[in-house]
Amino acid sequence: MTTIRLPAASGAIEPYTLTGKPLPPPKAGTAPRFPRVAYAAAHVVVDPLADNDPFLDTAFDWERTLAFRHHLWDLGFGVAEAMDTAQRGMGLSWPDALELSKRAIAEAKTRPGAVIACGAGTDQLEPGPSVTIDDVIAAYEAQVEAIEAAGGKIILMASRALARAARGPDDYARVYGRILSGVRQPVVLHWLGEMFDPALAGYWGSTDHMAAMETALAIIGAHADKVDGIKISLLSAEKEIAMRRRLPAGVKMYTGDDFNYAELIAGDAEGHSHALLGIFDAIAPVASAALERLGAGDEEAFHNLLGPTVPLSRHIFKAPTRFYKTGVVFLAFLNGHQDHFLMAGGQQGARSLIHFAELFRLADAARCLADPDRAAARMASLLKLGGIDQ
Repeated sequence: MTTIRLPAASGAIEPYTLTGKPLPPPKAGTAPRFPRVAYAAAHVVVDPLADNDPFLDTAFDWERTLAFRHHLWDLGFGVAEAMDTAQRGMGLSWPDALELSKRAIAEAKTRPGAVIACGAGTDQLEPGPSVTIDDVIAAYEAQVEAIEAAGGKIILMASRALARAARGPDDYARVYGRILSGVRQPVVLHWLGEMFDPALAGYWGSTDHMAAMETALAIIGAHADKVDGIKISLLSAEKEIAMRRRLPAGVKMYTGDDFNYAELIAGDAEGHSHALLGIFDAIAPVASAALERLGAGDEEAFHNLLGPTVPLSRHIFKAPTRFYKTGVVFLAFLNGHQDHFLMAGGQQGARSLIHFAELFRLADAARCLADPDRAAARMASLLKLGGIDQ
């Protein structure tokens, strides 16, 4: 067994012996079958050797970025592309997001059955006092048109510009009504809570989530034929279940709750949630195995596999929640999906060594380290930068 010296919350340096047993790799050529629709929101890999200013512009390693999408497809997941996990609005601009979406859509077309949906928002439009509702509509329409022209399905992302410009629920009804009336195929709506993005506080026209839910439900009810489902990211199982039970027939609830996803996906006597989760990027092999067991009717095995990942996810998504991308990319580094721990906008510096050390322990306990020796060596390389030798 491998032992590594890790910093503790007290500041002490303590030995830690890895105990987790990696899952066996999936059988080649077998496509996992899930009882839920499951999207993983995927991260991007930057080019560490590009001569650029990483705080101002981003150079991508397209080969590694797209290889990670194939990793997710191999495990049975759909790819939710160019979402906040890909640092949308935190290092990934709209032109970059469109290029990423086009490349990923093209890759999906090389694989029979590969599922992909891409985020369309208004992030080319800087929020401000002069921005009008018509400006928001035009920005949404431009992104939707570009992604649909590339052959992509739409995830309609929440808009910072709309949150700033709207004067109440009627403005949301007007914007969403216009966009939904024009899309080519049903879309996934995305209600991203202010804990993920403070600029989205008061979305749907109210700071009261239950009042905001009424507006969202009214919009969905008026355009149910154009809505595949809604992903809500409020980190509240109670609010998600309350909304899930009121959705029109045929409209899916996609959990975006990275704190409570296991119980929400399992569901209850009145229904269940599907999934569109950033944490599935980081825990894809374990989540895939758990969903297969759920599909086989073995709910106990589902919880035994997925349950231990929840403390890991809650740690990665701890406040300030918007920095969760750092933990996701760190796990990709530990697991060999990229050879470095650099991120767009320098976001690798958004968490502390103490945070990374606890993430390492939790990932080990959740069987989310594919090769413990490699993971320990890579963890040691980060610790050395902080003055901790092994």
